[in-house]
Amino acid sequence: MTTTTLAPERGQGLAEATAARAERTQPVSTSSGRAVLAVLRLATGFIFFWAFLDKTFGFGFSTPGARSWLNGGKPAQGFLLSPGVVGPLKGFYTSLATPLVDVLFMVGMLAIGVAVMLGIGLRVSAAVGTVIMLFMYLAEWPFGANAASTNPLVDYHIIYALSLIVVAVLAAGDTWGLGRGWKSLPIVQKQRWLI
Repeated sequence: MTTTTLAPERGQGLAEATAARAERTQPVSTSSGRAVLAVLRLATGFIFFWAFLDKTFGFGFSTPGARSWLNGGKPAQGFLLSPGVVGPLKGFYTSLATPLVDVLFMVGMLAIGVAVMLGIGLRVSAAVGTVIMLFMYLAEWPFGANAASTNPLVDYHIIYALSLIVVAVLAAGDTWGLGRGWKSLPIVQKQRWLI
């Protein structure tokens, strides 16, 4: 594999040449394509961030105020011990219902939501978010008759996980986000998994 160095074109400064090179190395190079990816990134990040907000403050969308985390509610335990958790893995999920899992879940929702909306740490966010979504997908066990899901293979958990992966793989944080600046940080340059 060879690398090419871009010299600034006549009348073009080094910053413009660098920006032009970055634009050409983007997996999606059209401005409309980049804008759509940025909107997908913001919407997906907001899904996770909103889950954190609603479960913390109990705005009443999925969590009533009386069951909010601030009022002593148990966001992960409430789900893990609910009738919505069915199937052969129910015992495993019930065993996970602890205050530590509440904290880990809520920190995960907040961190994934903020990172994805800002366009930073997208690889880590995609990996962690995909694991959380797959855990939740399997907890609801959509494969049997009368399952809560309307589709036994692809439900919203899978779509959210795929959205996170697309956003990370296609560097969606570089458009309307802090992705480019994040990737230029020395620690991120040394630890590429932080991209």
